[in-house]
Amino acid sequence: MPGDIVRPSAMYKQLADRLAEAIAAGEYGPGSMLPSETQLMERYQVSRPTVRSAIAELRSMGLVESQHGKGSFVRTHGLPAAVIKRTISRSSKGFALGWPGEEAELPAVTRGEATGITATLLDRDEADVFITDRLLKDPATGARATHRTVIPFDVAEQLPTLAKHPDAEPADIYTALTAAGHTLSWTETVTARNALPDERADLDLTDGSPILITYRVTTTEDGRPLILEELRVSADTAQLAFHITVK
Repeated sequence: MPGDIVRPSAMYKQLADRLAEAIAAGEYGPGSMLPSETQLMERYQVSRPTVRSAIAELRSMGLVESQHGKGSFVRTHGLPAAVIKRTISRSSKGFALGWPGEEAELPAVTRGEATGITATLLDRDEADVFITDRLLKDPATGARATHRTVIPFDVAEQLPTLAKHPDAEPADIYTALTAAGHTLSWTETVTARNALPDERADLDLTDGSPILITYRVTTTEDGRPLILEELRVSADTAQLAFHITVK
């Protein structure tokens, strides 16, 4: 029968592959609900744990999302609604960012140490840093984003305004660094992965949702890192836009 599963290979992976093929063939279109656990058990003659593991596999593949009490739905891969412009401009009034977003809640400031990728990008292993976390919202679409600014203590000590107000807006930080005599440049790296539990909560995402992560490093003219910014957004509801200038 077409629905039969060949044993004894990993059952849940076989089932996940069959369902992925059905999604690719259009049997289950974007936004449509997959058959219930009971229906899948009966159709493929497998156990409930196998069905649940297969659905989890589909979530990890980014093909479906599960809604508590409703079921599993095929993800819609349309054009993201929010366009986040990753641009920086400067005028006589200071710096401006292409997409500042609106703060959904007050920023949270903590002190910590630079570790992992933060230490690598700032070139400061276990250095003391100020960390400011913001929850942002796109006013037009409601898409959410988290933004983190990391300022090393040695940078803040050179600028009393940063030491006193580490939660300053990034554009204001750029202005302060420039006023201190720095000629700034920026490097940005973008990566993607499935959201972690705390990220799903902050961004209001379901299991298996992919996110985009950008790391923007502000450096001096000779390449010394000054501050780090991290932006996390849903890959389904937002897209990043960059303006490229050739000199």
